[in-house]
Amino acid sequence: MVFYMGDRRQDSPLGAGTPLPGADSLTPTQVVAELDRYIVGQAAAKRAVAVALRNRWRRRQLPPALAEEVQPKNILMIGPTGVGKTEIARRLARLTGSPFIKVEATKYTEVGYVGRDCESMVRDLVEVALEMARNRHRQDIGARVSRAVEDRLLQALCEQPPGGKVDRIEAREAIRARLRAGELEDETISIEVEDAPGPAFRIAGAPGMDEIDIRLGEMMPGMLGRRTQRKTMKISQARGILTREEEERHLEQEELNQEALRAVEDSGIIFIDELDKVAVGSAGQGPDVSRQGVQRDLLPIIEGTIVQTKHGAVRTDHILFIAAGAFHLARPSDLIPELQGRLPIRVELDSLGEDDFRRILTEPENSLVRQYRALLQVDGIELEITDDAVREIARAAEEVNRNTEDIGARRLATLLERILEPALFDAPDQRSGRWRVDAEEVRRTMERLGGRDDFARYVL
Repeated sequence: MVFYMGDRRQDSPLGAGTPLPGADSLTPTQVVAELDRYIVGQAAAKRAVAVALRNRWRRRQLPPALAEEVQPKNILMIGPTGVGKTEIARRLARLTGSPFIKVEATKYTEVGYVGRDCESMVRDLVEVALEMARNRHRQDIGARVSRAVEDRLLQALCEQPPGGKVDRIEAREAIRARLRAGELEDETISIEVEDAPGPAFRIAGAPGMDEIDIRLGEMMPGMLGRRTQRKTMKISQARGILTREEEERHLEQEELNQEALRAVEDSGIIFIDELDKVAVGSAGQGPDVSRQGVQRDLLPIIEGTIVQTKHGAVRTDHILFIAAGAFHLARPSDLIPELQGRLPIRVELDSLGEDDFRRILTEPENSLVRQYRALLQVDGIELEITDDAVREIARAAEEVNRNTEDIGARRLATLLERILEPALFDAPDQRSGRWRVDAEEVRRTMERLGGRDDFARYVL
């Protein structure tokens, strides 16, 4: 494998690059307001990520020499499951258009043991950024690709009409007009398409290294080439295949690689969940022999190092790391001191109560109630969930979380699915109508589940 080690950073020196997509004019107040549209409460965590985002933009406005010294203030979120830790980080990344991945600390093992090494999270982030770059460039070349696909379809149509080959310009343009109007999508044509890539050979890495997929056709394109074959298919099917082929021809892979690497280094976000499970005090939470080793392997990545990927070398100095954990059986102080120092911003997220559940059900832009209304509307059913039903669901969720395992807002989805199960099942047969859920219906459903003492048995 060849790694690109050129001086690509001269093209975009730190402090002089392009502002974060969509975040160049957002103040921390505006970021929090955007997060409030989707997430209820947790003001401290929202403020922390908003400040981290603004500091990242501020650094990019500094002179390169000073910007190089400004390190991101990574964040440690502490709170039980289901209170919004992951959602805050994910919504922040969507808001800014930043490459983002969520990983679990428990999936990694210390170097020397079989499993995923910690550097693989950076390689995964590069793949995410590369796909984002492809999507952006697909929009830029969309018109050229559409024209090229249209020409290939037109050529295939003109070579095989019932009356023979079509040569006249007027006739070709008439067919082109029908093609653009979608009148020929069910027509069958014979067309040359590229063969699918050959089989991949998987090579297991050394302990602590990832497995590598190798395709000989991609490694030696000049020797093996990309063969084509003639296939007969409908135009609607051929259009998708030809579009993918033309996109590959018009996309500059090296340009995409460099854009992805810059995006990772300047605006990447890695969310590391379940960090408490690799803390020394988390007895019984995984293999003792590798827990502290995973922390030691995470440390250089969060501190700043160079990770080799198949698309080039990546510096992790300015990637924003957001770690999270419930820390029920361990404490943040159980992490190794060096790792604690690289997570200087600590915010504690609150457990959710009845009022929070009520707001979660109705206030967010894509709340659960809105989602279920939209789902049933597909089958022609108008769902009505009364205000007293919402309050009763919130009360039941708070009670079940208090008496059994506290899984936060995830409890709401479980309860709603139980309450709406008859409507979801019968909707396709009912065709149309109205389904009303009130507080009495919620209480009857809870009673059918076996009473309060059996919530854990039926609901979990």
